[in-house]
Amino acid sequence: MYSEAELINYCLSKKGAVQEYPFGPDATVMKVGGKMFALIPVSGGQGQVSISLKCDPLIAANLREQHACVQPGYHLNKTHWNTVIADGSLELSDVQMMIDHSYDLVFASLTKAAREAISLRIGGNS
Repeated sequence: MYSEAELINYCLSKKGAVQEYPFGPDATVMKVGGKMFALIPVSGGQGQVSISLKCDPLIAANLREQHACVQPGYHLNKTHWNTVIADGSLELSDVQMMIDHSYDLVFASLTKAAREAISLRIGGNS
């Protein structure tokens, strides 16, 4: 199993990633260039840890078929978003690859100027 903190810290390691709470204190939203790439409900140590991630639709469907802990995005566009439940059936490294994919999709959707501005910033690892 992995914690909310591990998920948040990994997301924040991505270049230009910021943590916001646009939906209130119960949901951590990770953004790059003003666009969301991850949503992590705040469990406060209570309940199941999960993360919702943007995903290519074909890959999203494939992941849902292969892993019971990968479900259509909760309260999100179910074609483009998956919610991953941290039930221990996936390694943290597998979830980190899904975070990378989500970040890369969102980063690629930014304008060239926005991508260049993020790439020029000091800090971040991606």
